[in-house]
Amino acid sequence: MQFPFNVYLLAILGALATAALTLPLWRYLCVRVGLVDDPGHRKIHEHTIPLAGGLAVFSGLCLPIVCGVLALKFHWLEMHSTSVLSYGLERRLPQLCGVILGAFGMLLLGLCDDKWELNPAVKFGGQLLIAFAVAASGVRITLFIPNIIFSYTVTILWILTVTNAFNFMDNMNGLCAGLGAISAWYFGLFAAATGQYLVAIIALLVAGALTGFLPHNFPKASAFLGDSGSHLVGYLLAVMAILPHFFTPHHPRAVAVLTPLFVLAVPLLDLLCVVMIRWRIGKPFYVGDNNHLSHRLVRRGFSKTHTVLLIWFLAALAGAGAMILSL
Repeated sequence: MQFPFNVYLLAILGALATAALTLPLWRYLCVRVGLVDDPGHRKIHEHTIPLAGGLAVFSGLCLPIVCGVLALKFHWLEMHSTSVLSYGLERRLPQLCGVILGAFGMLLLGLCDDKWELNPAVKFGGQLLIAFAVAASGVRITLFIPNIIFSYTVTILWILTVTNAFNFMDNMNGLCAGLGAISAWYFGLFAAATGQYLVAIIALLVAGALTGFLPHNFPKASAFLGDSGSHLVGYLLAVMAILPHFFTPHHPRAVAVLTPLFVLAVPLLDLLCVVMIRWRIGKPFYVGDNNHLSHRLVRRGFSKTHTVLLIWFLAALAGAGAMILSL
């Protein structure tokens, strides 16, 4: 049975509208409690900006899911895909709960870091704990190796790597959110094309929520993602790369398992280059600097807006290559 396109469209628009409409409320609350980013040091903004993006994106993800679950439970929707959705939700409920709880954990960890600037070891420990809990919920990488220790180890390392890659990329207006939206769109496209409708809906919710936030963050920012938002985006993209089955009996292309590496190529390569530069000069990898791809492009004469657009374009090209490789 072909899954109806209007459900996917509803997911995107619902998440987009929720994130966009809740952002002013979160922005107001962030100002009230002092959850803001003040100018100074390496900051490029001149005014205090509320760190409300992560809260808006999380709202855009969760509120449509809650509404969808209630609609299925109380039969508010009458369509031929309702039974399919109910079956898929029941079958993958532990994983879905693990994903949402992990997202909340990353959001909370980032909020604490935004407010109190956590020690790097404490922050890394929190990321590690969340990654382990998500793996324990059943969201795991196997890579055709039937070993539980290997599966846990690779999954945890992957979540930590992608989470920090996006955290590092949050250094210019719109950059992290735009990359997240592009990546989530490609994961949703792949899942939809291969009949993995529940995974596709979750990925499209992420893409929609980030798109709803983006006009408030680019080209001028009235809200930032903050560590809460960049942690959340990185975590969600790490999970979006795990949930789809890239190799199945109906889709027997082993090379398709490389799809996540292509989709996430830009933030992963930026992370690798920055860590190598910091290691070469004897600087701790977690101490920020201006050696990211975005900063180097600006030093070459690009404006910040053009830099972000160019990096988005590179990410879109890499994602298109991933689709050609996998489908």
